[in-house]
Order: sequence, then structure tokens, then C-alpha cells
Amino acid sequence: MFRVLIRSFACISGLLALGALAACNSTSARAGATAKIPSPAVDDSLATTKGEQTAVFAGGCFWGIQAVFEHVKGVTSATAGYSGGAVKNPSYEAVSSGETGHAESVKVVYDPSQISYGQLLKVFFSVAHDPTELDRQGPDTGTQYRSAIFYANENQQRIARAYIDQLNQAKVFPKPIVTQVVAFSRFYPAEDYHQDYARKHPYDPYIAICDLPKLEHLRQELPDLYRNK
Repeated sequence: MFRVLIRSFACISGLLALGALAACNSTSARAGATAKIPSPAVDDSLATTKGEQTAVFAGGCFWGIQAVFEHVKGVTSATAGYSGGAVKNPSYEAVSSGETGHAESVKVVYDPSQISYGQLLKVFFSVAHDPTELDRQGPDTGTQYRSAIFYANENQQRIARAYIDQLNQAKVFPKPIVTQVVAFSRFYPAEDYHQDYARKHPYDPYIAICDLPKLEHLRQELPDLYRNK
């Protein structure tokens, strides 16, 4: 937990030094966009019956990504963790070293009768993070903070790749999307003190500057998908 506090204050110091507070939250993606982010042209229809499906995303610090998806309608749970590497049962300290191959990730469990995979991707690209930053998000640098979609099946892969092509062709962002689309392998839940970190620590400077604005942008930009958890 002490390492988390060090991280928080180090990130804030880095932001102040860079003069880049805006780059920390989701406005980094939307402020640079040349057009409103459209809904995916390729997507699943809503299921006719309730069910449970899983999506895994990485996009910088998992605190903010988890907080965003916990406020999305149709999402039943969002868990912070690690994915994309070969090391089994990694610790936060090991992942933070950048040597495990894992990225800080969030496993999203959702009801496909309430929200589609494509709609989750719209949240991911529009308010959860900046998909044009390579191996970093704001003050957080390293491959452990990369932007990635870990697809569970060919359908998720198809929808994700089509949406990235759609956004790039529309030049929604001033730079190309660098989000990786890779097959899902394993997801390891993060330590308990990382779960719901944004909700439990709303006055943490990192949360206040980097993550709480994402929730407000979700509420303002995607009101049909927002829920007050």
C-alpha cells in the first residue's frame, strides 16, 4: 500500500512538472478529437435474454478504467488486475517493473441483453483512456500501461478491429490509434487494496485529477450508458 501512495504523489509531481494535468484524464482523448466518436458500425445486436459475457481491457492505470466501467449500464462487475504477460500470479510490484509483460487491466462482466460489446468499446475509446498514446497514459509510462483489447473470441476480435479501422478512417483522433488487439490468455485479479480504489479514495490527488473527470465525461457524453452506481 505504501508503494501505491508513492505512485500517487510521484504521478502528481510528474504532471505538475510537465504542465500536463489535462493529459491525465479522459479529455486527453476527447480534447484532441476532430469529431464526436461514433458508435461502432460493426456490432452485435442486444441479446434477447439475460446472460453473462466478459471483456478485458487495458488502458493505463486500472483504477480509472475500473471506476468508469462500474458506472456503465449493463455491467455487472469490473475487476482490476493484470493480463497480457507470461508470468503467473504477478504482484503489483512485479508488474510495475515492466518486466512481466502484463498490463494493468480490467475484466468487465456484462449482460449482453443490456449492452453490446461494441458499446463497451465506445466507452473504452471515448472516455476511459487515450488510445493514441503508446505504452503510457498521462504520467504513467511503460508497457504495463499500454492500450490493449484482449479479445475472448473471434467475434470480439472482429468488432474491435472494425471499430479501430472505423475511427482511424474517420480521423476522430489527431493521431492513429495504437491500441493492441490480442487474444486473451489469463487474467489475474489485482491485490484487494486496488479494488474500487477510486471509490474508496476520492480525495487522493491522482484520483481527483486523473480519474474522477472520466466519470463526469461518461455522464455527459454517454448519458444513455451511464448509471449512478
